[in-house]
Amino acid sequence: MSDLQIRIQTSFDRQSLMATLGASLASVTPGSVAIQAPILPGSLQQQGSAHAGLIFSIADSAAGYSALSMMAEDSEVVTAEIKINLLAPGLGDLLIARGKVIKPGRRLVIATAEVHARAEGQETLIALAQGTFVPVPLSR
Repeated sequence: MSDLQIRIQTSFDRQSLMATLGASLASVTPGSVAIQAPILPGSLQQQGSAHAGLIFSIADSAAGYSALSMMAEDSEVVTAEIKINLLAPGLGDLLIARGKVIKPGRRLVIATAEVHARAEGQETLIALAQGTFVPVPLSR
């Protein structure tokens, strides 16, 4: 594992919500992070698809960790704002959020996330998110 992967994994492991959702890091590269989460019975909305809260949570984390991957090692990241467009129901067994930095900066980082639902081996784009992320001092 690279230093960057260890850094992102260590921060990710401190997020109890991701553990609650069963989410895990799928990939980490500079400026890009993917997070996956199973679509569990406890994360469905009333019509049987993945709840928007699950979709939003992994999109926020994927975009945020993409931003963190471009920041100084003594930084963490917080979300200043994020919006999401829900495009289709989250049907299947797995959600995959792929975050990507659009514009890195010292004070603000703009990043996006695409969320796909996997059903029977096929992926469907179900959401697009865009956010602004702010570096904060690393808390130990």
